[in-house]
Formats: sequence, structure tokens, C-alpha cells
Amino acid sequence: MKRINRSRLQAITLIVAVWFSVLPFSVTASAQRERQAAAAQPQTPAPQISPTPRPSPTPTRTSVPTRSLAELQTKIANVLAKPELSSAMIGIKVASLDTGKVLFEENSTKLLRPASNMKIYTVAAALDRLSPDYRFTTSVYAPKHPDSSGVIKGDLTIFGRGDPSIAARFNNEDYFKGIDDLSAKIVAAGVKRIEGDLIGDESYFVGPRYGSGWEWDDLTWYYGAEVTPLTVNDNALDLFIKPGSNVGKPAVITTGPPDPLLRVVNNVTTTARGSKRDISVYRDLGEDVVNIAGSIALDDPGYSGGIGISHPALLFVYLLRASLTQRGVVIKGKSRTIDYESKQNSLNPTQMFAASSLTNVSAAAPVEITTLQSPPFSLIAAKTLKPSQNLYTELILRTLGKVAPPAVLPPGRSSVGLTTEDLGLLSVQEFLKTAGIRPESLVLSDGSGLSRNDMITAETSVQLLTFMSQHRYAQVFRDALPIAGVDGTLRTRFKNTAAENNLRAKTGSLSSAASLGGYVTTAGGERLVFSIMVNNYPRDVEPRTMCIDPIAVLLASFTGRS
Repeated sequence: MKRINRSRLQAITLIVAVWFSVLPFSVTASAQRERQAAAAQPQTPAPQISPTPRPSPTPTRTSVPTRSLAELQTKIANVLAKPELSSAMIGIKVASLDTGKVLFEENSTKLLRPASNMKIYTVAAALDRLSPDYRFTTSVYAPKHPDSSGVIKGDLTIFGRGDPSIAARFNNEDYFKGIDDLSAKIVAAGVKRIEGDLIGDESYFVGPRYGSGWEWDDLTWYYGAEVTPLTVNDNALDLFIKPGSNVGKPAVITTGPPDPLLRVVNNVTTTARGSKRDISVYRDLGEDVVNIAGSIALDDPGYSGGIGISHPALLFVYLLRASLTQRGVVIKGKSRTIDYESKQNSLNPTQMFAASSLTNVSAAAPVEITTLQSPPFSLIAAKTLKPSQNLYTELILRTLGKVAPPAVLPPGRSSVGLTTEDLGLLSVQEFLKTAGIRPESLVLSDGSGLSRNDMITAETSVQLLTFMSQHRYAQVFRDALPIAGVDGTLRTRFKNTAAENNLRAKTGSLSSAASLGGYVTTAGGERLVFSIMVNNYPRDVEPRTMCIDPIAVLLASFTGRS
């Protein structure tokens, strides 16, 4: 549960009110305007929110052991032949890591939408190119070090490089700890007073704030959060809606953490006990107004969900300002952000390096007074794959584009006009060639699989998973995958089956695509690698309980050999 300190919230609310009443502030150059703060309310602890839009299926029952390969193949074929799946496209491939033999395949070379199975491609490339020990670095710059009185004579700039770990998920579910850690480092560097502005510099990434191919109706929600190099709490808010005190009263809407930039338009009415909940949530792109309408019953236990926020870097700056103020730091200037489109007053990202080296920076460049480093990438990989976190994957992709861009661009491609996302995708493609995967066997649009334009085959996934099983970081990759019946997106699946605490695989779920790909050890002790993808199934069909999970349990229950 995310921890909320009520006195802390009251302090932030007071500080925010003072800022808005006496201090001007600006947003990025493309959106300079005055903004109004919403009244912050006391918050309730946030529940753990599922990282995928679709609910988890019911547990799969134990399967009867299968003794021969022919019997296994027949049982898998029978699952695929269910009439409910007749209109769907299913690609599957199962192979032995011990013998290299193929146990089963069907439509294994057909291009299908992978959903979040795409994440294994991005994370595998990053493990190879960055290493498990890589750490994201957030730097704090000033014109000079603080003087003997602790005064910064000018602006204090926070330069983000895509660190996803300034978030509750990495800090014992505490919304504020990541920001507080950075604040403590700034104070430890001797800063007591800032004469200029507090600036969030998000110019490290070049390109749009959303992944290529993302759809409009995903962008309101936490799984479609903006991708920015300066992030805080997954660039999203936990949203809570509870009934009012009486029928006809407005619902009670709160967020965690509080966002002083967000205005909630509450058009949710409390209705009679036993009535059906009907709630809609809507936010325009780039806007700090969320419209919530509908009804909630008086006896409803409450709704919880997650919504993406606009201008998360500015929220980062405000939360940091509150933390510094609580530590006694006086900030005279305004709070603002600058991005790659802001040509003036921005640190030159081409002169910055993720390892915080300033060796190539001219003498006139700002001085780095402190840094905050993320946990090692091995942990971030697990925090990405197990809960299927889209934002983290997109940050990893863009980091590849900055730190490990492709050595050679494909024929006909020029670096002119390429975004950081483009370079990241080219880096992934370059890595996949080393795994023996042909470029024409997949289509990469984003890093997380939220794009409906992504296409891969069951064969390429088995190739990649086989390659990673022999990789120098094979164990790190394997440990980052969800474990059946234990954690991540598989924590409620495969209970009381041979797959429980055995199968390790990445899930995938979109409105018309479901997938599972990874490793499982058979009851006979053979190590298997598999990929199952189901596309274009009817709305009332749940492919995981009808197809994917039964096949996975058959593999785990197999007592024969390939």
C-alpha cells in the first residue's frame, strides 16, 4: 500500500498555495501559460493497481499428466480447435532448450500483435547493450557551487535522463521518498538558498511524449502515461472515487499523490444502494483537467484506478520544491520546465552523458553539484517485466537511443530527424540481428507493445528466448520474468497446477491480442521455451483461460521427452 503522511500533504498544500499566490511560473516553451491549482484533499492509501487494462483470468485447474509427445501434440491441437476460437488467429511454437527439437508449432511465422510480449525484446536488448549494472543518473546543475553561505546565485536545474525509479514502486510504496532522497542530496551539497528558478530540464529525449502507434483512448490512463526523461511516480496518479454521504450528493474523489496542477471536474452523483456503478474518466491531451462523470451507489466500496498526468516534469519540480522548503531551503524564483524544443537556456543534451561525465563540457557550462542514481538495471528490468510497466519500457527504449544508439544506420536511413524513440528501436533491431532474427520477421513501433502496429511471430520470440537462455546475463533475464502463481502479472494464474512456481513468462494483453512467452520445465525435467499469441478473437472470448493457460499447463505436465 502506498504510504500517505497527512501532515506532509497539508504542508505541500500550503506550500503550493503560496507558490500560486505570489510566484509566477512557466511550462515548456511550447505551452507557456498561467495555471491554477486544484484544492488538495487528504488522501487515502492507494491499493496495488493491476498494470494491464484487462483483468486476470481465473486460475487454471490441474492438468492430467501427458506421457507421449504425440499425446501432447494432440491435446494442444484439441485446444486450438475449440469452436470459440475459430475466428481467431493463433500463432504458437514450443521447442526444447535441451535438445533443440520443436515439440509443436502452428502459424509460427505469421506476424501477430504481441501486446506486452514486446517488452522482452526491449529489455533483452537493454541488458545486452547496457548491462545489469547500468544506473540511470539524474543530475543537479547550478552556475557555480553554493557559496560559503549556501547560496546558489542563479537557477538550480534538475536534468533528467529517464530514471524510472523516482516512484513509489521502488520506495516501499512511498510517493515522496524518491523526491526526498534527491532533496536530501541537494541540501547535503550545501544548498540553503536559490536566488534563481527551480528548473526541470527534460531535454534529454527528442520526440513526442507518447509512443508511436498509441491509441487515443489509452492516453487517459496510467498505462498510456507520458514518456519524459524527468519522471515521478510513473507519471500517473492513483484515482479514488467513493460515494457521498447521501443519495444525490457528489461522490468523493481523491488522488494519490496530490497534484497541485490538476483540476478535477466532479460530475459523479451518489445513487441508491444496489444501483450499478457507471463512471467515465476523460482528459484531453496536454491538459491538466480531468472530467469524471457518472454515478456510484451509496453502498459501493469505491472505485480505484490510475490516470496519466500532463506535464509530469513540472509536478516533479513542485514536489521537489516542497521537499526542499521543508528542509529549510529558500527558493526565490519560479518553478518551470524546459524540453528539447526550448532552444534557449537549456543544457545542451549532446554534451551530457548518462554517466554524468562533464569532461567535454566547456568551462562556461553549469556545474554538477550532486546526482541521484537509480538502482541497477537488473532490478529495473524486473520492475518492468513483472508488472508489465509500459512507461519504464519506453524509458529503457529511449535510453538505448541515447546511450547505445545503432553503430550503423540501415541503408537509406539518415540520422537527420530521428527521434530518441527511433534510435532506440534501431538499437533493438541491431541487437536482434545478433540473435539471428531476420528484420523482416517483425515490425517494431514502440518498446512496450501498447502500439497496435507492433508485429512479431511466435518463431522470433522463441529465437529470442532461446538466445537469452544462453546469454551472459541469462539468469538476470530469467529472474526478471513473472513467475506463475507467484508474482507480477502471473501472480493469480496457474495456481495448483504443474506450472505454478515453475513457468516464467511474459504476458501480453490488449483488447484484441493476448500472448504468453517464456520458459517452463516439464514434469519429465525437460526445459522448454514457448510463445503463444492469440489475435482477433471475439469480444466475449477470454483467450487466456480458453487457450493460452491450458496449453501452458499441458507443457508443464508433460512427463515424456521431445
